[in-house]
Amino acid sequence: MSRRIVTTFVLVLAGNTAAPASAQSFRVQCPTSTIAHPSNLTNVSAEPNYTGPTTLALGPGGYLAPSSKVNGAIKCQQISGGDGYSTMANGTQTFMFSFGPLSGLADIAKGLPGTQFPSVFNSVYPGTLMPGDPATTDDANTLTPYNYYSNTNLTGKTSIPFSWNGAVGLTPDTDCLADPTCAATIPSDGLDGHVDPRQIMDVGVMNGDIPAPLMAIDEDDEFFLTLTNVGMIMRPDPFEQHTVHFSGYPNASSFYDGVPDASLAINIGGSFTYYYLAPDAGTYFWHCHITPPEHLQMGMVGQIYVRPRQNRVPVGNTLYSALELQQNDLRTACTQANAGNGYSNPDILCTNPLPASSNSVEQALDNVGTAKTNPNYGQPYKYAYNDGDGSTAYDVEYPIQIHGFDPNFHFAGMTFNPEMFVDMKDKFFLLNGRSYPDTMTAGPLTTESSDGRNHFSQPLPSIISIPAGGKALLRISNLDVSEYQTLASLGIPMHVIGYNAKLLRDQEGNNTDYYVNSITLGGGESLDVILDASNKSLYPSGSVFYLFTPQLDHLANDQENFGGLMTEVHIN
Repeated sequence: MSRRIVTTFVLVLAGNTAAPASAQSFRVQCPTSTIAHPSNLTNVSAEPNYTGPTTLALGPGGYLAPSSKVNGAIKCQQISGGDGYSTMANGTQTFMFSFGPLSGLADIAKGLPGTQFPSVFNSVYPGTLMPGDPATTDDANTLTPYNYYSNTNLTGKTSIPFSWNGAVGLTPDTDCLADPTCAATIPSDGLDGHVDPRQIMDVGVMNGDIPAPLMAIDEDDEFFLTLTNVGMIMRPDPFEQHTVHFSGYPNASSFYDGVPDASLAINIGGSFTYYYLAPDAGTYFWHCHITPPEHLQMGMVGQIYVRPRQNRVPVGNTLYSALELQQNDLRTACTQANAGNGYSNPDILCTNPLPASSNSVEQALDNVGTAKTNPNYGQPYKYAYNDGDGSTAYDVEYPIQIHGFDPNFHFAGMTFNPEMFVDMKDKFFLLNGRSYPDTMTAGPLTTESSDGRNHFSQPLPSIISIPAGGKALLRISNLDVSEYQTLASLGIPMHVIGYNAKLLRDQEGNNTDYYVNSITLGGGESLDVILDASNKSLYPSGSVFYLFTPQLDHLANDQENFGGLMTEVHIN
């Protein structure tokens, strides 16, 4: 049986987790070089082609360190823990406390993951972000009528697109730069994680999202996630802590696992940077682990997915050979010695066994549809897993986070009245924070909060658009507190290829994927499903299909019928 090696890094806490609300101690952390990704050997702000495992050698400190062929990169993201309002499909404003974006603002406003390379994350905003900044309000696409660069009106000027994805509040540490002794210990630009707390509070307060900001990393990446607890305005609670717990992560360090009994909880006014070495590919989800039934119900749920190494196989190389190379990587090896089409001492914990028979499927360019209908057009094919046979290929992907809201529970939470967990009953059923017909609205949904600004409360669309002749990967997860949820597909069968971030394949290499018309998930489960519309005669351009729940009481928006868990699938 192969042995898996987990490298441990000692990090500095980003901020004082015990700081009171009246004395913020915020910091962020996004290194530009680490032991696993030394900048002198690799560009940490780019994903290299996968041509084999990272070469390791014994370093001067007595540990294994990369010596060549470094795989993966460094990725960073900053999120807030606070409160806000979201709008249900019947027009009701619902209080929530949840996570919000403090980096990747422009991407999140477009429904994309907010995860960034260090070169983007460590960029300073050229001005002062104001309360209700343009990426979290209904001014997302422009800076008009206000110029946030110079704090002046844009009289007579054209609109300026908002495209900044750096860390909110990041600013040079001028005090340290003024002291020669201190300046010698930080980068010459003064960016050492020091932040302006005013900007973080201005942007993060009343800016909760449902679902939480989307995250996406690649296998072999190092992920630095900073959680900044900005506190609550509507709920009179000066002590509410938050954490980040990634469900299903293999080889997780308890210190960074977010379970307060074994790790840390972040108080209001403090920051903490979680560290993860990207695990096996698949769809995961994350949530706050402080009083989970309450915090999940209130909106502190999100999704993270890990892209496979197979995406980075050079065009023309066979996928099977690339998966064979992974058997030489002790972290993901399936067997001690590959024996042709069989196995020698297979590892039952292996998540990506080789296919039962070798094949000659090569990595190729995706030419399905057009650049307008397929974001991956002209790029190497993307896969859900390291399958070795191309069986998990897709053209477009959509995260689908299932959730439910009990408005009475949320009202009790806002007014700090006793919350009757035993009486909790969802009345709004959500896909990416929306019920039908809001699921069909392109772009982010906004909600006016008590500060008089329209914040992006639900930035993640749930309408599914497949290029004609293409395939869509649905990354479906359920973090509903009290309900099982069923989704059915009318017209396009669901090809289920992964369950709980594991490729459906047995240890002999036989695919155990299957086709169904509906799937059912309990709280804390995920499925990877492909909708295959490659047959243009069956699925011509312009066709419309439905993804909905056959649980009729979940097709409602509180007292209103014809809503809930339903969205449309369009063939372009």
